[in-house]
Amino acid sequence: MEKTEVQHQVHLDGAIHLLAGDLSQVTDRAGLDNQLQRWIEDLKAANNPAFHQLVVDMQALKAHFGGGTLDVSVIAPLLARLGAQTTLAANFPENVNTATRVAKLGEVLTAVAQQLQGGSVEVDGNLPQDFSSHS
Repeated sequence: MEKTEVQHQVHLDGAIHLLAGDLSQVTDRAGLDNQLQRWIEDLKAANNPAFHQLVVDMQALKAHFGGGTLDVSVIAPLLARLGAQTTLAANFPENVNTATRVAKLGEVLTAVAQQLQGGSVEVDGNLPQDFSSHS
């Protein structure tokens, strides 16, 4: 079954809320592996060569989280690179709601990376009110 635009938006929302929370608690939840896998599948389904590095970095992040011990020196650079690449990828979706969610995810990834590297950046996982519905 082909994923709909709404399903992609729901996955983006889930990723944003997941990353905006406490990462140490998030990594203990069983759903993290599934969330990362859905994210990887969505990227692969786009069949866009520009997403190759995103897929590689997502797989590396998933493998690291699955390893049990979290190493900030591994996670922070991966999240920073994912944030930069995700922000660039916000230009690809044709649907404005999806594009906004991709851009927001890029912002959240970058902010989390900065926090992990000792910055005092606040992670805002809230979507603008007019983008809270899926269409």
